[in-house]
Amino acid sequence: MTMLTITAKGQVTLRKDVLAHLDVRPGDKISVDKLPDGRIEVKSARPTGRISELFGLLKRENGPSLSIDEMNQISAEGWAGKR
Repeated sequence: MTMLTITAKGQVTLRKDVLAHLDVRPGDKISVDKLPDGRIEVKSARPTGRISELFGLLKRENGPSLSIDEMNQISAEGWAGKR
């Protein structure tokens, strides 16, 4: 069993062996679920889905694919709240 110490700020640092077991690196996310009896479950938070689900996302039904300029225009309108 790994023992951890809580800092004065209420933080806990996970040891390298625990991080390696979770297969997480700096910048990755972990999820913590509260369980009964004061227990928690810590898991690496992996994105769900597959990259293949994004293929064809910007493809038009009828006609050529969007040009870079068209994609930039759509992005600019989205950021400006026009879409």
